[in-house]
Amino acid sequence: MRALGIDYGRRRIGLALSDATGLLARPWKTIATAAGGPSRAAAALAAEIAVLEAEEDGLSAVAVGYPRKLNGEPNEQTAAVEIFAAGLRPLVSVPVVLQDERLSSREAESLLARSEKDWRKRKAHLDAASAAVILQDYLDAHSRPASHPSEGDNL
Repeated sequence: MRALGIDYGRRRIGLALSDATGLLARPWKTIATAAGGPSRAAAALAAEIAVLEAEEDGLSAVAVGYPRKLNGEPNEQTAAVEIFAAGLRPLVSVPVVLQDERLSSREAESLLARSEKDWRKRKAHLDAASAAVILQDYLDAHSRPASHPSEGDNL
């Protein structure tokens, strides 16, 4: 089943979706952060999540980027993300997990720069690309181990 990645920001929220197998993340879209802070944004996203859950591929989890300094201490955005995630949890029926997002924006910028040289054009896609990096990290950490044939098995 699919998973949703969220990069919560003061002005914009980047969203990413995995494929139906839950192995690959891709940027989906960027929406404006709702006026009223993290709790209002959580309510708005709960409606988006309900639509995704009702679709054929469903939704198995929501991974919210958890911002921290490189040394692991909270930064100026950490508390807002914690409020956002806490507000989202009772509104949806799938698990909402916090996923370390350190350096995700830098990685997303690097990936976007490979295909688009103009930084002004990249900026419009950065939040969704960051959400995809966050989601891919979550998927990689929670992927099911592939079954490998033992040495004695015939191929």
